[in-house]
Amino acid sequence: MREGAIPIGLSYVSDGPDEMEQLRKSLEKEQRRIQIRRFTKNRGSVFGLAVVTVMVMLAVLAPLICRYDPLALDTVNRLKGSSAEHWFGTDSMGRDVFARVLYGARISLTVGFLVGITTGFLGVLIGLYATTNKVADNILMRICDGLKAIPSTLLAITLMTVLGADIKNVIISLVVVSVPGMARLARGQAMVVKEQTYIESMKCLGAGKTRILWKHIAPNIISPVIVQVTFVFASSIITEAALSFLGAGVPAPAPSWGNILNEGKGVIYTAWWLVLYPGAFTALTVLGLNLLGDGIRDFIDPMSN
Repeated sequence: MREGAIPIGLSYVSDGPDEMEQLRKSLEKEQRRIQIRRFTKNRGSVFGLAVVTVMVMLAVLAPLICRYDPLALDTVNRLKGSSAEHWFGTDSMGRDVFARVLYGARISLTVGFLVGITTGFLGVLIGLYATTNKVADNILMRICDGLKAIPSTLLAITLMTVLGADIKNVIISLVVVSVPGMARLARGQAMVVKEQTYIESMKCLGAGKTRILWKHIAPNIISPVIVQVTFVFASSIITEAALSFLGAGVPAPAPSWGNILNEGKGVIYTAWWLVLYPGAFTALTVLGLNLLGDGIRDFIDPMSN
């Protein structure tokens, strides 16, 4: 055995810096492999990932999959059931429900994705800034508390009434509804990280507040934020569908799962497919996102269970 070598199992690793760095990398790689194996063994997470992947593919490939324009009228074939020509039947205007559901997936997933990403960015920004200034902390957190005190759907409807029915305004409204929760999460995580010993050491070494905030605190709060973004994604899809169902979301005739459900509520006994298919797509997508979020949480933090 070489002088200065450290026995590990049946092999020996030198205490030299290069070989120790290789050992560290190999251990990190093995840990990541264990986490991936843990994720793949979780049937719920795999199912959620599969559902979300299928929904995204259907939305992206909708122009190639659908044979009909989702806005094309055909009053002769109105309220027809499932057939070889119209897999999901037709609505009260003779439009193909399959095409409308797939194009509706584009709108719902786009809204959910943009709301999730924007909420994550703004929430982290507000949460981190609140930890740097007590006055700003009190003001920002009281605003967040006030917004969270209002039921999210009611607040979204109020904002849509003021802004007007449009997909851009739907995204703005849902971001306003979702940011307070994300900001409080980011602030809470940042406050915990600030109390760690290495942060105090950085302060003693003369590191500036900005460097500590963005180089050392921000990276350590990203994991829970990413998990929360998946849940915001899912809740935004539900809220967008609710707004469209109530006529305050994406305006007709643009296809949206919510306004397809709204069209079907009046003929639910004679044209049940107008409620079944968009409702099933909405439920499956939200379920898939929630299961995927749980899997991501377990992947990032194995001790969360």
